[in-house]
Amino acid sequence: DVRTSDYRLENKHLEIGARGGLDGDFAGAECLDFMHDEVRAERLAIIEETVARYDVDGFELQLNYQPYYFHPDDVEKGREVMTGWVWEVYDAVKRSGADRELAVRVPASVEACLSLGLDPAEWAREGIVDVLIGQTSAGSEAMDPTLDLRSLVEAAEGTDCRVHAAIHSRMGSDRLGQAPIEVMRAAASNYWEQGIDGMYLAHWFGNWPYDSTFYEKLREIPYPEIMAPKDKHYYVPTEMDRHAVPTGGVDPAPQLPADLEEGGTASITLPVADDLRRWAESDRVHEVLLRVRVTGVTEQDEIRVTLNGRALPDSMLRKINHLYRMSAPRYRVFGYWYIFRLDAEHWPVRGENSVEVTLERRDPLVTAPVQLRDVELETKYLLGKNFYRGPAFDDPDLGSYEAYAE
Repeated sequence: DVRTSDYRLENKHLEIGARGGLDGDFAGAECLDFMHDEVRAERLAIIEETVARYDVDGFELQLNYQPYYFHPDDVEKGREVMTGWVWEVYDAVKRSGADRELAVRVPASVEACLSLGLDPAEWAREGIVDVLIGQTSAGSEAMDPTLDLRSLVEAAEGTDCRVHAAIHSRMGSDRLGQAPIEVMRAAASNYWEQGIDGMYLAHWFGNWPYDSTFYEKLREIPYPEIMAPKDKHYYVPTEMDRHAVPTGGVDPAPQLPADLEEGGTASITLPVADDLRRWAESDRVHEVLLRVRVTGVTEQDEIRVTLNGRALPDSMLRKINHLYRMSAPRYRVFGYWYIFRLDAEHWPVRGENSVEVTLERRDPLVTAPVQLRDVELETKYLLGKNFYRGPAFDDPDLGSYEAYAE
């Protein structure tokens, strides 16, 4: 990568791979090995210079971009080494200004951190980190509404350390590049449900030039109670424009896409923060849609979809044929959409939901592989009891505004 220093280029002997003994697929061979004193000293010197020379509010360690710091044989003893180095960084930050804070961005789970030689729970216990920022692997730089931050939250309980969720802006789907506010609400609401202390805006520069929709997102995501009765669009990360899968090697295996054989079932977990039954009591719920996209199928195949163990009837179903399409908003994905307009008896629950898709019958003359590629859920609300969806003249049930104007 051209974005590096002379020190980095001139000290290849300090790389993790320099000592050998690595599997061929190990992704961190060219990363600096933090077991070397000079590696830690060089990084610390840059931090000390920054906090000494510039009027900053603190310092952030991004430990999640290419998160390899030790030879696989040294990971366990490397945790103590890394904790000692974080102590030095924390001391440098505080010596430069007592009110300055140290924030550290790490993989979203404690287990993933430990596998890399990072011990955020110990850092929180020792009080050497002010903010832990949980994030999916930074390689994909894409939003993940299913991000599980609970182990970080638990690790920080009873300490002064705060836990923030890194909320990305980019979706990279075939329909959307940057996430609209409905997707932002869904992800942010899921994160707040886990007991986090704040949000970290990751890669939001993709929204530039900033318009009113950008500032609307900023105004809403800090307040889960404001977002609760507003439209949300949940989804499970899947293949995107820039990356084949949305997660890196230290993250849990992606749920999607999932292969489907005849008679086989793909099971997907979808967290949902909405308390639909609460808002139904005041007649605020307008519509709940579940969408799944299956590639490789034809109209001759039979698909069954269940939500939380209940089969969804065909009376709720609309199918959209995308076996082939000439154009698409961003890039083309083929297959069939199965869209269910859910009644109250089939609504998702607040918390984790199970979506199961079964390929019950496969046309024997078709040989293309079948995959469950997309799972999405939309919750839509009225502005109030017996109110409209948005501006009164935009409500489709009122007919055309132009017709009234005539």
